[in-house]
Amino acid sequence: MRAGKKNTHSLEKELAWFGRVLETRISLYFNQESPFRSIREIEPPNFSLDDSEYAQIVKSCALDFDERIVLILTLIPHLRPQVLDTFFTHNKNFDRGFTEFGGWKGKSHGGFLPTCETASFILAGTDLEKRFELISLFEKEHPFIEKGILHLEHQSDGEPFFSGSLKISTEYLNRFTSGFYHKPDYSIHFPAKLITTKLKWDDLVLGTEVLEEIENIKTWLKHSQTIMNEWGMGRMVKPGYRALFYGPPGTGKTLTATLLGTSATVDVYRIDLSMVVSKYIGETEKNLANVFDQAENKNWILFFDEADALFGKRTQTTNSNDRYANQEISYLLQRVEDFPGAVILASNLSANIDEAFARRFQSAIYFPMPDAEQRLQIWRQTLNGQCPLSEDVRVTQLADDYELSAGAIINVAHYGAIRALQRSEGQVTHRDLIKGVSRELMKEGKTV
Repeated sequence: MRAGKKNTHSLEKELAWFGRVLETRISLYFNQESPFRSIREIEPPNFSLDDSEYAQIVKSCALDFDERIVLILTLIPHLRPQVLDTFFTHNKNFDRGFTEFGGWKGKSHGGFLPTCETASFILAGTDLEKRFELISLFEKEHPFIEKGILHLEHQSDGEPFFSGSLKISTEYLNRFTSGFYHKPDYSIHFPAKLITTKLKWDDLVLGTEVLEEIENIKTWLKHSQTIMNEWGMGRMVKPGYRALFYGPPGTGKTLTATLLGTSATVDVYRIDLSMVVSKYIGETEKNLANVFDQAENKNWILFFDEADALFGKRTQTTNSNDRYANQEISYLLQRVEDFPGAVILASNLSANIDEAFARRFQSAIYFPMPDAEQRLQIWRQTLNGQCPLSEDVRVTQLADDYELSAGAIINVAHYGAIRALQRSEGQVTHRDLIKGVSRELMKEGKTV
């Protein structure tokens, strides 16, 4: 049976159960006849034999009656919004809706959108003690929040806690419906892009000392649970791993971060700092929060390229702009420290990074320009024996004579291939490659 069909089977049972609970709550609350004295007399569906994504979450998180009501209530606007139409009932005494029903109205959605107040009405009615117990369902230790299943979203500061709208995460909405695992897309609300590579570790040409440092990160990614939990170091050591990659452009920092994700079977997200940093007060922190909140329980690697723009040195406070800039750095420092996954910062110069960050790095790895032997290896890997070369190409001479990064060498080979095809000769000549070298050196203000 397809994943979506399995979910449909489980959700139909859960929706029918919720409908009976809601009908009973309405009847009891308004002193109408009901075959039940309590909503808890209505047993939730037994999912012991269901293997849908929805049923598996119910079982793995051991969700009880209250938690299952909150979960399905949060899903209903996406599944069968008319189930909540009963909450549009007007209070005749005041010619308006019932305050105790909670809810809010979307911009285009015509149905009733539930809030924590809605959940409280269904589960607690007028029982104040039970109402207070519901708060624990939205604390960060609860599976709802810890796993990123759902959350409360408040529209304005200072409004009551129970007025927060119930929001299901996109990831779990997809899992509970189509059965697919969602990976967030790059957008203004999520300024990070999933980065992947077809290359392997053998394609990365680095010195022995650099590779040894990278092995430390690989070991942590593989055995972090052992270190933090089984060996008890979680009591003393901050969660997560923080590394600084610094060195000239094109020396393998981004590729290394991507390969670390591949080897640990975790996703690597590169943060687009141009969309994170904002001139408006508080917006930078908000943009960063969007990334860290979604990444919190995903075991991702967060990769900040050209990190100087956001992690730079704090300045002397001479005006309000300086104060807000320093506040942004302090906020970021706190989020990085508390992040349980790996955070990698990449910079051309380590001296540009604020010392408060530098002190908290488990690794600071320098990626130098490759030496002649490494450059020769990079040239050979890039041209790979498949690229048709003219007999006059002298790869060893290119490696000896021109100090280029791996990224620059790749650019040269790419340019040479284009030149060869423009001439319709089908072979890259030494002259093509020299011309490409000249173009790369010009970028750095140098000449051949």
